[in-house]
Amino acid sequence: MEQRITLVTLGVSGLARAKAFYQALGWRGQEVEETVFFQAGGLALVLWDRGALARECGLEPGPSTGFGGIALSHNVRSDAEVDALLAAAERAGATITKPAAVNAVGFYSGAFTDPDGHAWEVAHNPGFPLNEDGSITLPDFGGH
Repeated sequence: MEQRITLVTLGVSGLARAKAFYQALGWRGQEVEETVFFQAGGLALVLWDRGALARECGLEPGPSTGFGGIALSHNVRSDAEVDALLAAAERAGATITKPAAVNAVGFYSGAFTDPDGHAWEVAHNPGFPLNEDGSITLPDFGGH
């Protein structure tokens, strides 16, 4: 298996509401056959009905509350951008779950959940500088 991710699909309970939330954050998507696709750098973020997504994966739909074990991260170029993005997310309907602060590892971050409870971290980590296109290249961790 090649080391890459091409699509991240979020199961949502209301496609129109979820699409409106991400559009309020400035994302622009295309609705196709009961899904919404957003180009997100070198991959795509997809919104799809939670039950349909579970069935497509051969699973039974589970509870839609509580932490699902995955957090999406959005790195930015400054602490001020962390604050601005968290404020924009809250205005769009997100729940701020961790106000921005210097975290235990030493960089500035905060977190929110979207209206379907998907966790997002917003971080300014100078150790992961952003390339011109917004992507990151992991540093050499020195064999760790």
